[in-house]
Amino acid sequence: MTDNDLRELLDSEAVRINSKEFIADDPVQFPRRFSDLRDIEISALLTSSIAWGNRRMICRDCNRLLALMDNRPYEFMADGAYEELPDDDNIHRTFFNRHLKYYLRGLRRIYSRHGSLQEFGRSAGIADSAAPSWRLIEAVNAELAEANAPVADSATASRCLPQNLRTTALKRVNMALRWLVRNDGIVDLGVWDVITPAQLYIPLDVHVGDVSRELGLLTRKADDRRSVVELTERLRRYNPVDPCIYDFALFGIGMKL
Repeated sequence: MTDNDLRELLDSEAVRINSKEFIADDPVQFPRRFSDLRDIEISALLTSSIAWGNRRMICRDCNRLLALMDNRPYEFMADGAYEELPDDDNIHRTFFNRHLKYYLRGLRRIYSRHGSLQEFGRSAGIADSAAPSWRLIEAVNAELAEANAPVADSATASRCLPQNLRTTALKRVNMALRWLVRNDGIVDLGVWDVITPAQLYIPLDVHVGDVSRELGLLTRKADDRRSVVELTERLRRYNPVDPCIYDFALFGIGMKL
């Protein structure tokens, strides 16, 4: 397959999958339920955090998570209502209420000082970073640890967000940022302007990695941060202003392989 053939394949698959019909079976449906930026941000961050495994199970448990928050994520977080939750009730796989509580304490600290996650990201300088999502999570992790001190522990923290930012692909956060930043008005919400779609990185998981290697887009074997950078830089050659449009293409092609 020539480079032009590959680009045509990616473009056609991106158009086919990036459609309103995609929304109903994907976790992107959950932040789309809200109109308040704060609700959108919190639901995007939390539902993407538990988006691993079977898609049907993910959507079921995202529904459960939002119902637990009375479908008012910002108000639930701001009121501290999460403190009444029993620690050991399960939300999704290895994510329990104790992890949600750890997460929401940190988000409450962020929102009380900055008003939104976007403004927190702006204050953290993510727009000036070569890797905005990693810079954002470095700053968020620090806030979560501070909000949970002195009882914060690495095991609980790691269930919320990745801790080893030097190597992690940061798949779920990159997916959440795709939802928040891409602004073509189809699937993604485009409610952030602190960074542009051109600054996004591909959400890389095993599926996307395997498809990308099959197509010759990725040479590294590990699904890690270096591979995210390699793959995204390759895709930027085809669409420098919106490389993550090809997240849809890699999903669609993967369904055919």
